Amino acid sequence: QVQLVESGGGLVQAGGSLRLSCAASITRFSIADMRWYRQAPGKQRDLVATIAGSGSTNYADDVKGRFTISRDNAKNTVYLQMNSLKPEDTAVYYCNAGVLGMDFWGKGTLVTVSS
Repeated sequence: QVQLVESGGGLVQAGGSLRLSCAASITRFSIADMRWYRQAPGKQRDLVATIAGSGSTNYADDVKGRFTISRDNAKNTVYLQMNSLKPEDTAVYYCNAGVLGMDFWGKGTLVTVSS
């Protein structure tokens, strides 16, 4: 059964850092497109960062230069390093995997940035 389990969320002050992890129990992880989304209260879920199986990355404009997505194929894990956090980064962060035409989601981890 496919599972994506996020961890690493929490409460941090503005300017601080957090690293999110997503452990994925999916076959062919190494070719999966892995993504981080976030959803703030009362808002839609937005794409934050993507890392392809090739290792290429893309970021939303409002996190460029502050967030870094990476993956460890040996551990079936994707990371999101978040630096210089702002109160507007407060959201539930979700891990998403796209592989072989299928799409999977984790349950999310809450990140709260205090001012």
